Amino acid sequence: MSRHGFWLLLGDEELLVRFEDFPWFRQATIDALTNVERPSADHLYWPQLDVDLSVRSIRRPADFPLVSRADAAPATGT
Repeated sequence: MSRHGFWLLLGDEELLVRFEDFPWFRQATIDALTNVERPSADHLYWPQLDVDLSVRSIRRPADFPLVSRADAAPATGT
């Protein structure tokens, strides 16, 4: 783990999950980050965070444009 992201070991492959690409992990605890399930070869799930990701999206985040409000300002209601 670093200020840029965290490393995920999947079999023999190490992947960097960058906070810039996946901002909802930025404030997660280590416990929540390490509690990850792999329901299928291309599907990862973090139950404490309710986050589902394709392994392909971690390998090539530019191919998977994301929409996240993790850093967005709260709505004012106007």
